[in-house]
Amino acid sequence: MKPTDADEGTPVSVKIRERLQASRKRFNANDNIAPFIEPGELELLLDEVEEKMKGVLSSLVIDTDNDHNTDNTARRVAKMYVNEVFRGRYVPAPSITEFPNVGHLNELMIVGPITVRSACSHHFCPVIGKIWIGVMPNEHTNVIGLSKYARLAEWIMGRPQIQEEAVVQLADLIQEKTQPDGLAIVMEASHYCMAWRGVKDMDSKMINSVMRGVFLKDPTLRREFLSLIPRKG
Repeated sequence: MKPTDADEGTPVSVKIRERLQASRKRFNANDNIAPFIEPGELELLLDEVEEKMKGVLSSLVIDTDNDHNTDNTARRVAKMYVNEVFRGRYVPAPSITEFPNVGHLNELMIVGPITVRSACSHHFCPVIGKIWIGVMPNEHTNVIGLSKYARLAEWIMGRPQIQEEAVVQLADLIQEKTQPDGLAIVMEASHYCMAWRGVKDMDSKMINSVMRGVFLKDPTLRREFLSLIPRKG
């Protein structure tokens, strides 16, 4: 359908939002909305965010016209949010090749530490930490390459997140991709909303976990997984 003159003047964010609402899809900060973004619209969204960011800088009473340090800050911030920090919202999941478990592997496998970077959805401050993933496969489990776990984690974390929900989202995704007998994820992260502002505590970290399948039912296996995570290192 050829766009009308009215469509041409509509901000791209409004068009994307209208598609989401028409499909009754949620678009919270940590949701992926890639299926509702049409080719070429991500570049237009970048331009729109840049313009809005110029307004934020103006409201902060920063003279971007004469301050050489901030004359291109709006563009840099827009690129950071759309193309980097929140990229996991706007692009499809990374392509993951899955292989059958030909060797009938059924022993505990641990991947990590995987360094992850996100931003808290409350203050947009950095969240930086590490993730360990434990998988108990069965003969029907799909096998994926070790680097693919890192790619999936990066995609999930590349959105405004709270740590508790991020770990659950990652567990759901890996469970769907591999179908193991058990899945365990532990995340330890520093939250700069505590270090940079508020209580300004530079040393506190948050640790949380998700246990699925046999990791939830078998305390011995759970203890083995946790004992093999070299968090103190």
